[in-house]
Amino acid sequence: MNISIFGSGYVGLVQAAIFADVGHRVICMDIDAARVDHLREGDVPFYEPGLSQLIRNGIGSGLLSFTTDAKEAVQASDYLFVCVGTPAGNDGSADLTYVMQVADSIARYMTSRKVVITKSTVPVGTTDRIHRHILDALHKQGRSIAVEAASNPEFLKEGSAVADCQSPDRIIIGTESPRVLEELRRMYQAFNRNHEKVMHMDPRSAEMTKLAANAMLATKISFMNEMAAIAEVVGADIELVRRGMGSDPRIGYQFIYPGCGYGGSCFPKDVRALKHLAEQHGHRAGILTAVHDTNQRQKNKLAERVMERLGADLSGKTIAVWGLSFKPNTDDMREAPSRYLIEGIWSCGGRVQAFDPQAMQACRDIYGERDELVLCAHKEDALKGADALVICTEWKAFWSPDFELIKRELSTPLIFDGRNLYNPAQMEELDIEYYGIGRGRSLARPA
Repeated sequence: MNISIFGSGYVGLVQAAIFADVGHRVICMDIDAARVDHLREGDVPFYEPGLSQLIRNGIGSGLLSFTTDAKEAVQASDYLFVCVGTPAGNDGSADLTYVMQVADSIARYMTSRKVVITKSTVPVGTTDRIHRHILDALHKQGRSIAVEAASNPEFLKEGSAVADCQSPDRIIIGTESPRVLEELRRMYQAFNRNHEKVMHMDPRSAEMTKLAANAMLATKISFMNEMAAIAEVVGADIELVRRGMGSDPRIGYQFIYPGCGYGGSCFPKDVRALKHLAEQHGHRAGILTAVHDTNQRQKNKLAERVMERLGADLSGKTIAVWGLSFKPNTDDMREAPSRYLIEGIWSCGGRVQAFDPQAMQACRDIYGERDELVLCAHKEDALKGADALVICTEWKAFWSPDFELIKRELSTPLIFDGRNLYNPAQMEELDIEYYGIGRGRSLARPA
């Protein structure tokens, strides 16, 4: 099939590479000329395991190409995927400017039947809006050309997006057209062989499914962080509680890890977008409000812990930070808890020495060169002379460190663990002052 994908971010680029990998002919269109030039050379602008090789394979096979020419992308393909960004406004609303610009391009350049597929995460009703917009534009031009629309939301996880796309849990197709449903079934047949994964529904239900799924996962995280806060005040250990909860098959173990809050481009934005959508229609989404507020508090918790222990004036203090990305296996720092920590330390006059296996350049791009930030080549370098170590991301490289080296390099053997990687009892045996999240009486308190 001939497919054009508008947008070369996480969603668009991964989907383009995967479609080309199974034999479809794919054009990926982006307005950023420099980005397109890099992609033509096989240079991926972000870290995602396995993606670079897939891109190079697709280019080498001739099945994957990149362009800045919207006319070429529209006219060369029958199936047009909308994968552009939908940034959040201050009120949580999704900005559909880029989405509607793609719709304008399609209406301007199409000369034959097109199927427009919305894969961007959008408010409920957007697919219908795109369809009407294109039809209205064609009518104003005095042209009558068949155009159909569908919602096909993505459910990729950063850090495992390639694997998620190659082996999806479900393939949701939101369309009122039996013809489009059959066409998209054929498009996805390579991913639907083991068992039936295609779920057909109307476009609005498909759009709602994406938002609701992310809101549910965010809710589980915020709920566990609320439980962790209660565990601390009543003297329970949330890690033991988590295991007990997860053993119930109705609950399960996924997404019930307490920590320093969720970040990234999806959960924070989608929770606020769904809350805003509900309020637009006169419904107060109290649970979503609580989920968001709990997460905002949680992302400030590490900085608050540091200040509670070292004082509100951190002048002359240096804090080592392990982990900058919002989760492992990505370089994405959007809404990352590390940013709340780092900026909190700076607001109190402190310095930061940080290390991350992938997100160092992302951190430079955000903060630039500044005296109060040192980005270290190795995790051990970040420890040198620091007054405490704070862990923000659960990269595997941090799970089994040399604790004796940590004690030697830090001016004080003090660890704030935002991901509960270490055993408090072991830390106490090693004479390391240790603060996790929700560890209750298991905390190794200073004498």
